[in-house]
Amino acid sequence: MNDEVKNPGLEQAWEKLLELEPAEVCRRAGVSYDSYKGLYLLDSFGINFSVNPGKKEILPADTTSREAQSLLGRLSYFFKHSVQWYLVKADDFPLTGRLVKPSGLKGAGSFFMGSHAIPLPALAAKYTNTPGSLGRLGLSLGGSPAQYADEAVEIRPLPRIPVTLLLWHGDEEFPARADLLFDSSVELQLPLDIIWCVAMMSVLIFL
Repeated sequence: MNDEVKNPGLEQAWEKLLELEPAEVCRRAGVSYDSYKGLYLLDSFGINFSVNPGKKEILPADTTSREAQSLLGRLSYFFKHSVQWYLVKADDFPLTGRLVKPSGLKGAGSFFMGSHAIPLPALAAKYTNTPGSLGRLGLSLGGSPAQYADEAVEIRPLPRIPVTLLLWHGDEEFPARADLLFDSSVELQLPLDIIWCVAMMSVLIFL
């Protein structure tokens, strides 16, 4: 049973993407299009992927990439929903430069709690005792250092969606803590359920 059967939202996204003009999708989403092969070409975490709406298929340019295998394997639910709905929904909005927690987004309320909680405690626990390792992995995923907390990195899970991960190392007084911030423009780009998918894969790719 494939993802589209198990997840009707994916099937709906494929159908909508097929209806869109490729040049318009490229302008809005900051991607390119191979008209000969009918493929959208998209960068995620510094990895090149092709998106084939006709075949309902997402493939990495480098099939040996462990990170690409992870995104299309254990993280496929989050990755495929994020990529497909990003191509359908994203627009050419400028970044605001104002960083916000997912819970601070318009209409978020308690959406990012309970079963939708982002596993930030696990991120903090994994990297607090190895200073610099979060940043190094972030750089290998096409990210760049950010000047926040004890350690921070900005990554690009999708071309117009920057995500900043922050880590405070634990000490005798305070436990380790991690956080995730979006540029506030994300609320103009994607619905909350897809923003959640982006947040989840942005943390889980480090775990």
